[in-house]
Amino acid sequence: MPDKLRIGALGLSHDHIWENLKQLNESADGVLVAAADPHPELQEQVRSYGCEHVFADYTELLDSVPLDAVYIYADNRHGVDLAIQAAARGMHILIEKPMASTFAGADRVRAAARTAGVQLMINWPFAWWPHLQHALKLIDEGRIGEVFQVNYRAAHGGPREYGHSRYFYDWLYDPRLNGGGALVDYCGYGAALTCLLLGLPSRVTAVSGRLRKEDLSAEDNAVLIMQHARAISTTTASWTQIGMMTSYVPTFYGSEGTLAAHYQDDTLWLATNDQKFGERLDVPPLAVGQRSAAEFFLKHIRSGEPITGLCGADVGLMSQEVVDAGLRSAAEGRTVSLPLPVSVLRNED
Repeated sequence: MPDKLRIGALGLSHDHIWENLKQLNESADGVLVAAADPHPELQEQVRSYGCEHVFADYTELLDSVPLDAVYIYADNRHGVDLAIQAAARGMHILIEKPMASTFAGADRVRAAARTAGVQLMINWPFAWWPHLQHALKLIDEGRIGEVFQVNYRAAHGGPREYGHSRYFYDWLYDPRLNGGGALVDYCGYGAALTCLLLGLPSRVTAVSGRLRKEDLSAEDNAVLIMQHARAISTTTASWTQIGMMTSYVPTFYGSEGTLAAHYQDDTLWLATNDQKFGERLDVPPLAVGQRSAAEFFLKHIRSGEPITGLCGADVGLMSQEVVDAGLRSAAEGRTVSLPLPVSVLRNED
């Protein structure tokens, strides 16, 4: 392999791209050599990251610039075809969560990567929180016993109010390009954690609504319940919450203890049977290779070790199936059983 892996960016409209390109630039293992996006303003912005080849057309980039891997940061719908095109050319793929706008699309992405034998990583931004990584390590070591509930709430005032660019929120607010609204944007996080620890739930029940943003054509709030044989978990989404004091606190309930990872101050708290309010734990720094999406992705490309766990395709696909079931449950007012029928995979629309 070359001294630095050659990376291309397909799509720049997802605002998370810029922090990830910054991390890539700081890496000793990879370099951004090409990017494509139809928006001239975003093309100009990516040039400031030292990008040598910039295109308006995705296929032109893929056909003209040799690459080892791609970052996909287009809207959720178009990201599917971009991932499939990249896989067909033997390029490793990092795609920002969720995998697609639909479960059928996500299944196509995983199948394409498997057929091509390339790495596929789904980047969940909270995967790089030190306190969450440590919480998952403690759970794996049995520190809180058998997990019977995972709760997560992702919420803020909305993509526009949060300060995202119009290139990002324009498609987030479009149910066809996003896959839905707040439920698709935010319920996947809690679904991913739940599926990582407990596997695919057997039943999903969700309620959603457009509670405050009357100009939207999608839901701005949602609550999704996941049922396993011996567990009940929730994932909640809001684009209308004032403040974030109850947001981004993954909480894990086990037979021997409770863990809560607080986003606001990056702390981790553990309560056991003899502790009413718990104790704050020391959180070690992130290990080399686990400190950022770029570091993790490039390490796995070089080593050939398959990407599994939270950012693996299996968890990503299960999360997408839960979200799809949640959309169906909310729309039809019923509990949806999993796995979804094969007919769902035949209809991406």
